[in-house]
Amino acid sequence: MTQINAYLNFNGQCREALTFYKECLGGDLYLQKISESPMAAQMPSEAGPNILHGCLTRNGAVMLMGSDMMGNALRPGNTVVLCLNCSSDEEINDFFTRLSAGGQVKTPLHQSFWGATFGELIDRYGLLWMFNYTKN
Repeated sequence: MTQINAYLNFNGQCREALTFYKECLGGDLYLQKISESPMAAQMPSEAGPNILHGCLTRNGAVMLMGSDMMGNALRPGNTVVLCLNCSSDEEINDFFTRLSAGGQVKTPLHQSFWGATFGELIDRYGLLWMFNYTKN
């Protein structure tokens, strides 16, 4: 099923924020530290405890996702990203092509280390989008 979820960007407070949201909203929280990922070797050691990806789910549905990966690049306008979780190769390619028209591709669609097709873009209105498709 295709879904759009909010993806929140933090500068070192992702664990604290998503834990707070879990306390307020309930659900299950998954947090992956940078040091526990294949990206650890590409990052400075002090980044290790930061969150690469966090996900708060409730009743099987994603409520919020987040990361500390933006670092010092946070500014008004990029703290929330729309994450489009697609249900097929055709869908992710179609949505990516349509939404990138008049915008800027930040990361072309590619196979990620977590096994999904992934890409990022800024649409013509300045909104940030992430695209993800994982085959079942």
